[in-house]
Amino acid sequence: MKFLVDNQLPAALARFLTSRGVDCQHVLDLNLGDASDAEIWAHACQNDCIVISKDEDFLYLANARPAKGRLVWIRFGNCRTKVLLAAVERLWPRIEAGLNAGDRVIELR
Repeated sequence: MKFLVDNQLPAALARFLTSRGVDCQHVLDLNLGDASDAEIWAHACQNDCIVISKDEDFLYLANARPAKGRLVWIRFGNCRTKVLLAAVERLWPRIEAGLNAGDRVIELR
């Protein structure tokens, strides 16, 4: 599985996941920092990446028909990067299990 972290989340999340063996990039790594949500989604779909975002617009893109992409939708409020990374680490087994089961959207609260 490959992941693409959206602009609304810190690049530190992509680095954190990469340090744990996850194939992950931040949109800034791909010069997509100024890209629209639709452009980021199209890139993710074309490259079989799962988007990680707090942006609800990606939920609509994920539910559009036909939709090929998948989304990890982070719903907890604004928090320090350290808190975000700890939460993602704690929830990662659930994320992987859902994606391996074929879920298209994983919602984290």
